[in-house]
Amino acid sequence: MLTKLFGYNPKTTTIRTEIMAGITTFLTMAYILAINPSILSETGMDKGALFTTTVLMAALPTIFMALYAKLPLALAPGMGLNAFFAYTVCLVMGYSWQFALTAVFLEGLLFILLTITNLREKIVEVLPDTLKNAISAGIGLYIAFIGLKSAGVIVDNQATLVTLGDVTTGSALLGLIGIVITSVMLVKNIKGALLIGILLTTIIGIPLGVTNISGIFSTPPSVEPIFMKFEWSNILTKDMFVIVFTLLFVDLFDCIGTVIGVASRAGMMKNGKIPRLKEVFMVDSISTAVGAVMGTSTVAVYVESAAGVNEGGRSGLTSLVTGICFLFALFLAPLFLAIPAAATAPVLVLVGLMMMSSVLKVNFDNYAEAVPAFVCIIFMPLSYSISEGIVLGHLAYILINLLSGNFKKVTLGMYILGAFFLLKFIM
Repeated sequence: MLTKLFGYNPKTTTIRTEIMAGITTFLTMAYILAINPSILSETGMDKGALFTTTVLMAALPTIFMALYAKLPLALAPGMGLNAFFAYTVCLVMGYSWQFALTAVFLEGLLFILLTITNLREKIVEVLPDTLKNAISAGIGLYIAFIGLKSAGVIVDNQATLVTLGDVTTGSALLGLIGIVITSVMLVKNIKGALLIGILLTTIIGIPLGVTNISGIFSTPPSVEPIFMKFEWSNILTKDMFVIVFTLLFVDLFDCIGTVIGVASRAGMMKNGKIPRLKEVFMVDSISTAVGAVMGTSTVAVYVESAAGVNEGGRSGLTSLVTGICFLFALFLAPLFLAIPAAATAPVLVLVGLMMMSSVLKVNFDNYAEAVPAFVCIIFMPLSYSISEGIVLGHLAYILINLLSGNFKKVTLGMYILGAFFLLKFIM
């Protein structure tokens, strides 16, 4: 039954491992329950309703992923896309949050169309193999940087952009302690090391004053204030076109990059292909459209899914557990939200390390392959964007091979995709 429902294979994993992996994925991305309502409420949306919607649009799409795509991938309202929704569309451009939700809904419908026509799968096939290997490594650096930044180990600096934070106290100190503890457990091959590391780091954070538990149970607010609140009066304007295109582009390549990176780390890629990729894209597409109806920004596949994969998750059973954890969070929000960013940061850093292993597949003796791969890898953390790394790496691959006379290496599909990337910069 588990094999039929979730693609569970007892030869590659165990039920206990899948459960531990699902909980680990949930804990590494539970921060979205606090951050998404905080960001979107800046537009005037009801914060309580946003909390409930955020939980539901993490739980239901992830369970849908478990049953339909049968892969260990979790979804929730996407970071970055929610900031574009709130700060660019609403606060800078001056549109209402109802207008922004309409744009997200239209993006979701377009994604469904692109998935039905297999265009999203074609894009994955067009990407050169060297970039597919680079994407996983780039995401590794990216999520490690996210972890260090969220814990305060790395902070901003006007002179150098980034610098080392105060690692002798507070969140940064707890993050480093967590990295050491979790690393030792990995060296000792302790089962569930990543999950145990999160829990131990959270407990250590209590005497350090970083972990603050303010309760256990809470009643979820109604989603009525933001449910199905669309504004159709400006859908044919240039601004609506630009907004929908931007949402579509970022979500498309963030999703592609995340799925390739996680699948590569899990050993699921066969001859450069990912199993049930169309199903993954369909879940992502439908979830975005439904998320707009429920009152939230674009729903996306989360790169933190890699934490569960590194814990051993290999099937949809991992996603099912993650989704169920989110449902529990509806009523146990104070408890889950007490887990500080410093407790999940060590997992992101160490998962980043594990994902770097794919860089060994890049042929560094061939600069026509190595340079584009390096561009892809380095620009993901530096631009703080998976999609920008893919875009620049792909364009570098085309230009370097063309100017070097390697015309046969650049296919028609690569040219078309490159033109689409250039359009993105023009827009």
